[in-house]
Amino acid sequence: MSGAGTDWSRGWPAPAKLNLFLHILGRRPDGYHELETAFQLLDRGDELAFRVRADGAIRRLGGLAHVPEAEDLVVRAARLLQQAAGTRLGADIHLDKRLPDGGGLGGGSSNAATVLRALNRLWGAGLSEDALAELGLKLGADVPVFVRGHTAWAQGVGEQLTPIETPPHWFLVVHPGCAVSTAAVFSAEGLTRDSAPSTISALRAGRVRNDCEAWVRARYRAVDVALVWLSRFAPARLTGTGACVFAAFAEEAQAQQALDEMPAAWQGIVAQGVAHSPLLQRLQAEQDSAGRSTPV
Repeated sequence: MSGAGTDWSRGWPAPAKLNLFLHILGRRPDGYHELETAFQLLDRGDELAFRVRADGAIRRLGGLAHVPEAEDLVVRAARLLQQAAGTRLGADIHLDKRLPDGGGLGGGSSNAATVLRALNRLWGAGLSEDALAELGLKLGADVPVFVRGHTAWAQGVGEQLTPIETPPHWFLVVHPGCAVSTAAVFSAEGLTRDSAPSTISALRAGRVRNDCEAWVRARYRAVDVALVWLSRFAPARLTGTGACVFAAFAEEAQAQQALDEMPAAWQGIVAQGVAHSPLLQRLQAEQDSAGRSTPV
């Protein structure tokens, strides 16, 4: 599809992710950190809708009202793609925000990736996946994994991705109601920054950790309390710099039972780990639909 219209294209998923571990190998001269992590994509997340505009305007509808429009990753992603594609088309973008804000689930990055993938198709821009991932990296280190849409082993600042297979787990993800500043964590003096490189086999054997967890637990009591509570049901971990914590279960019913016992003041979701993003499934459905509508 390309060109303007009055119809909305709805149901574009922006899935969440978990960091199954997070090792900080060192600090680079540019101030960023060399990281090693595994991004586990989930089948739950935010959802976006788009309406193509002929006037070139990018309008945000819904989403996070406290984030200025010019700083919103949804708007920035659309304008970046607009510039890279050289298109005169614009879009109305509606974000149905379902994930907790600032929880370490990659919501903003995933939203940006969905904007790039969806508008690339709806505008008929024709940029490749590699080109979109490169654009995404300008918006944030986590954006490329959502653009590519595969659960992955990640290195560098998180942009060097190798698709991996992970066990078919269900996850209970808990947000304990506090906000953790990623910038504060990574600038902390006491943060471990000398972890040795690991391997995918070490991940599968459980010989990995989150280098941010001890620092966050010591300064955010709510995170510590949530980890202690969740550990009653299964080994609990911090995702990214938090504030969300998570545990893996073999069956959905086990995760749901733990959720049913969660303190009412917290937010929680049960989600399944997936190898391929729901966004990729939507793109494939769009491609299949276009193929069926094309005369042979």
